[in-house]
Amino acid sequence: MTTQQRLYTPNWLNRTIWTGDNLDIMRGMNSETVDLIYLDPPFNSNKDYEAPIGSEGAVAAFKDTWTLDDVDEAWHGLIAEQEPGLYRIIDASEYSHGKGMKSYLIMMSVRLLEMRRLLKPNGSVYLHCDTTASHYLKSVMDAVFGGGNFRNDIAWKRVNGRGDGKRFGRVSDRILYYTKSDRYTWRNVYVADPEYVRKHYKFADARGAYQTIILTGPGVSKGASGSEWNGYNPTGIGRSWSVPRTGRYAEWIEENILPGYRDIDSIHARLDALSDADMIVWSKNGTPRLKSYADAYRGTKVNDLFVDIPQTRGDESVDYPTQKPLALLKRLIGASSNPGDMILDPFAGCATACVAAESLGRQWVGIDLSPLAAALVQRRLASEVGLGSAAGGTRAIERGRVTHRTDIPKRSDTGPLPNYRTHKRTLFGRQEGVCAGCRILFPFRNFTVDHIVAQSKGGTDHIDNLQLLCGACNSMKGARTQEEFVVRLRREGLRD
Repeated sequence: MTTQQRLYTPNWLNRTIWTGDNLDIMRGMNSETVDLIYLDPPFNSNKDYEAPIGSEGAVAAFKDTWTLDDVDEAWHGLIAEQEPGLYRIIDASEYSHGKGMKSYLIMMSVRLLEMRRLLKPNGSVYLHCDTTASHYLKSVMDAVFGGGNFRNDIAWKRVNGRGDGKRFGRVSDRILYYTKSDRYTWRNVYVADPEYVRKHYKFADARGAYQTIILTGPGVSKGASGSEWNGYNPTGIGRSWSVPRTGRYAEWIEENILPGYRDIDSIHARLDALSDADMIVWSKNGTPRLKSYADAYRGTKVNDLFVDIPQTRGDESVDYPTQKPLALLKRLIGASSNPGDMILDPFAGCATACVAAESLGRQWVGIDLSPLAAALVQRRLASEVGLGSAAGGTRAIERGRVTHRTDIPKRSDTGPLPNYRTHKRTLFGRQEGVCAGCRILFPFRNFTVDHIVAQSKGGTDHIDNLQLLCGACNSMKGARTQEEFVVRLRREGLRD
């Protein structure tokens, strides 16, 4: 394995589900290793969610209410140092909406910054939310991923009639779609329209329903495209042959009826091949027309208003609060990834994104605070995708098909690093002799090298994860996180 391959290789196995804080876990994941991120975080809805007793999701309960605390403020201070634009957006939310929104956006921002690091340059991210915070999250996403990388604000109609008192009924969620750069993966998505098929594909033969399309185009042409075939001369009516050789229908003809069809150079030879395959019919006025089968019809290209995917219901439902339908996740993953790509869901919940990724032949990794996600993903993969059923059912999954982890991964994408203590002089110069904790000037010998994100939390020995602390600050920090350390300093009046 080359150095480049090692740097951009996931430090986890495909089909891994983590139980724990997604911030800690993402900090331990290698950079630029994920092709697509779908996240369905809490919406700041001020609601309590709980599944029915006795259901598969019965232990899934959470309070979606946010209050500003000291750790939030410490995170906000760290964002101010590294992302001043993002800091201003978060700060403004307190004045327009209140401290709860500020707290929520701080929680989301520190995680979105890690997701940006994890995405490959051609990667995409879909953030599922509702109108409670969508406008604030849009600004946050602009700051994190760049306004120029915004692609869509998708509206998904999740319910039908709803009163909502003296306002229009709220029936939709929002899905904010961003990319890491302008070099992103995209695969067009189409939806079939049964009414269109019924209306236009009026004929049928042994191959199925079809309509007929004209085989000529406007304008006279010299050579084979303007010459007579089977007694029909297009030049006589000011037209020329237009026999498909490229495009979707030509591909379908080659794949389903005439192998090697697109390799036929001669227009007349293609017409002969189509005629011999009973693909050409003659109209009453003696004009040849090509059969276009409904099986080749892909439908209309999906737009940013999803009205055709209903809420989760029936056998798919596990009675999990906020569960999203499998069809919705399959659409998003299918549009923005290729088979074999790595999909991350950092708020896995009942693991619908993981199940959708598996069913589409993608790799996946999920993270959730509740261990229920690990249990549900294994059951759902067995029942909905059939993973493991051919080789022993659920037991095959338990023997290692799905990896359940509760540890913090250790990054391996920084390459060989020197002992972290060797950076002491460089850090002293960077900090200009000022302690990164109390901000007091000290001699060189008074400093110790400290990991900003502890090694036990996935922090590395890279210089960007190191700081110099005076002896007193180093003792105060101890095993605390950087955020908790900053809070302690402020409480004791040692830092603004």
